Amino acid sequence: MIFLLILVSTFCLSIEVASGQLNKATLTLNSFEKGGDGGAASECDNKFHSDDTLIVALSTVYFNHKERCFKEITIFGNGRSVNAMVVDECKCGNNIVDGSSAVWKALGVPEKEGEMDIFWGDA
Repeated sequence: MIFLLILVSTFCLSIEVASGQLNKATLTLNSFEKGGDGGAASECDNKFHSDDTLIVALSTVYFNHKERCFKEITIFGNGRSVNAMVVDECKCGNNIVDGSSAVWKALGVPEKEGEMDIFWGDA
């Protein structure tokens, strides 16, 4: 019963917050800092970013030739939601949202989980 209530609350929240279609994806962890596992500087501005910032990299199809650079997306997972800014392209599999540690923290998920099923949409 409680799970159903959380699921319904999350769904209703997503309708109010997201403008347009929600995408099912997998959230993975990425470091956007120099020397981090992200490798090169971010595609949108050729800079490194603090992992304490709410930022993401999107897989190539979602990144859409830099169309989403510096735009916010809303990520829904673990019964919570968070807005994060797109700063990079993830040269990874389809349906990936590669989030900073700040995104994981905002969703209340330990980084050691490695990946998590989410929904996301343009904020």
